[in-house]
Amino acid sequence: MQNPDAQRPHMPPSATGAIARLAYAQLIKARVGMEPLMTKAGLIPHQVEDPTARLRVRDQIAFLNLAADALQDNLLGFHLAQSPDPREFGLLYYVLASSENVGEALQRGARFSLVVNEGIFLNYIEGSDVCIRFAYVGVSRHLDRHQIEFWMVALVRACRRLTGLRVVPARVRLTHHRNDASSEFSEFFGGDLEFGAAVDEIAFATSVKQMPIVSADSYLNRILITYCEETASRRAKEISSFRSNVENAIVPLLPHGKARAGEIACRLGVSQRTFARRLSLEGLTFSEILEGLRSDLAQRHLADGDLSISQIAWLLGYREVSAFTHAFKRWTGRTPREARLQNLP
Repeated sequence: MQNPDAQRPHMPPSATGAIARLAYAQLIKARVGMEPLMTKAGLIPHQVEDPTARLRVRDQIAFLNLAADALQDNLLGFHLAQSPDPREFGLLYYVLASSENVGEALQRGARFSLVVNEGIFLNYIEGSDVCIRFAYVGVSRHLDRHQIEFWMVALVRACRRLTGLRVVPARVRLTHHRNDASSEFSEFFGGDLEFGAAVDEIAFATSVKQMPIVSADSYLNRILITYCEETASRRAKEISSFRSNVENAIVPLLPHGKARAGEIACRLGVSQRTFARRLSLEGLTFSEILEGLRSDLAQRHLADGDLSISQIAWLLGYREVSAFTHAFKRWTGRTPREARLQNLP
């Protein structure tokens, strides 16, 4: 009897961790001491060196942040995405490459995004334009900067490679803040770009979805889709913690002074009573999450020398710099200015 598996393509899985491996290679090239970085990120060399090993998304994000500091490259994710051959990302790329047109490729890329990265879920939205919206699963969005920038660039590069044309997004939106990257990002994307937005998304004109893909192969596409559907059905999705959902809802509201428990509960579609109960089940309160989030963001923003103390206070939802200074001293025992001066190279 013929082995039924013989009829199925034997493909290596596209493991979460591809970006960390690119960063790892850069660190090796720069002769940066690896052990302290790996320890802080909760990784061991074998995990990063093995291309089939899956890394936790949270660990990858932590490693990329540490690598960016070590390499003194504040745009590490953006730069890493410029170099690799998109085929290196395996299965998902070939699903896109064998599709008939860009619209079909984007829909399938969104459908199977969690097969290759359990931390980011893509939504395909059609309206006055064609939009891919990024949502984080099981990890807080505020921890990340380099991974999301990598995927935005990689998506546009894939569209350009698959069509042979310089596809230009109609708009690019990122929820984190940057004061130092507009020229490089604008040169690459060539369109409307916004940091500190309410959502992470990239949109194209509706005409883009009809662009034919030069490597379209309907037979191969059917085989790959069958494989992806089977893989997706076998892989249980990681359940997002309620805390990460709350944190991801708070961040875009902070600068507008709207990060209140009632508003967050409403945005998550639960009553305030249910909201408090679900946090309690995780041993948390809303005020604890808000304070912790502000503390994390404050230290990240202070590392960005282009942001003034008053700008950071506003981003964290403080109307007065003095209120931010008082809170920061309570968290760290230092003022924001002292912390910034002590962390200068």
